[in-house]
Amino acid sequence: MSSSTAFHDALETRDPAQREQALMAALAGQIAHAQSRAPAFAELLAGVDASTISSRAALARLPVTRKQQLLERQQAQRPGQPFGGFAAIGWGTARRVFQSPGTIYEPEGRAGDYWRVARALHAAGFAAGELVHNSFSYHLTPAGSMMETGAHALGCTVFPGGVGNTELQLQAIAELRPDAYVGTPSFLKILLDKAAEAGQTLSLTKALVSGEAFPPSLRDWLIARGVQGYQCYATADLGLIAYETAAREGLVLDEGVIVEIVRPGSGDPVPDGEVGELVVTTLNADYPLIRFGTGDLSAVLPGACPTGRTNTRIKGWMGRADQSAKVRGMFVHAAQVAEIAKRFPAVLRARLVVEGEMAQDRMTLKLEVAEPAEGLAEQVAGVVRDITKLRAEVLLLAPGTLPNDGRVIEDARKYD
Repeated sequence: MSSSTAFHDALETRDPAQREQALMAALAGQIAHAQSRAPAFAELLAGVDASTISSRAALARLPVTRKQQLLERQQAQRPGQPFGGFAAIGWGTARRVFQSPGTIYEPEGRAGDYWRVARALHAAGFAAGELVHNSFSYHLTPAGSMMETGAHALGCTVFPGGVGNTELQLQAIAELRPDAYVGTPSFLKILLDKAAEAGQTLSLTKALVSGEAFPPSLRDWLIARGVQGYQCYATADLGLIAYETAAREGLVLDEGVIVEIVRPGSGDPVPDGEVGELVVTTLNADYPLIRFGTGDLSAVLPGACPTGRTNTRIKGWMGRADQSAKVRGMFVHAAQVAEIAKRFPAVLRARLVVEGEMAQDRMTLKLEVAEPAEGLAEQVAGVVRDITKLRAEVLLLAPGTLPNDGRVIEDARKYD
């Protein structure tokens, strides 16, 4: 790309301090807006003075909203409030409504590039005047619309291929000669394999993929066949969260979200570099989700992107944060482990390991503690019994001993 088109807009190269100031200034207004226009947040944030939420420390004191809460409120309030009171728009003001498994319904507002995907497409090399072959679904879920509206914002034309119908999609690619592809990486591989079997060379040279893992091996496989594939991380609730750049070093955060990484099972931010759950606050006025827990694990990467983009980078998807295990007939959840650790300020990190064979379950709670007080292990063991109704051995470890993988509960039982 030339320097004049290297970035989607000037927001991407802002001084980080300027960006943080702008995000925090917008945060208070977004919370006030959510309280006044979204009944669910009026309840969840009752008593909160929005004007005081102008820092990450203040934001971290607000509750995390999880998808299960969203689902339960939607189910309880349908059909009167199909979005469970979390949206600030309804029929007539929403352009479309989508359905995700659960079932959960998400609105699409009328703003251009509503899902903010144009930024990710631009970083993947998409440009005005190109034809984009869109193999994301156009029914029920919003993925097809996400990509299409982003491509339109860049000035691209879109072929709505949707999912399936591989032979028809290959025929369209052969006859229309699109420049770019959006869809899952696995379907792109299917298209390229099928084309090779038929002796057909596809016109595709670039791709933005999402919806599933995009390992380096598949990325390199695509490159060997002339397709530069990049990935983005987006959800039906939040739109674009982060996107890959030509540097291929992690994912750069979108400019329209505030991202925290918290200890799984809690809302407490972890230090940069430590793996935790992605919690996102969106600045979307139509669907003003505040501290929305994605359930996905990631970590902040140090330093700035070599492309010149100055926003924070994350490592990408690193697994799921919603961990639990069933031990001797009782479920133990990550939130319970977090509650145990929170009662002891000396505890830096915690990991519950479940082991055993043939139903002989045993739990070990491993705790990183800088300066363990006498009797701490026995005190913690008592709290474990109170909270989980189960017994556990407590091991006190030096800081830095536990793996940095975001796991709070490790199920190491053998079933063979």
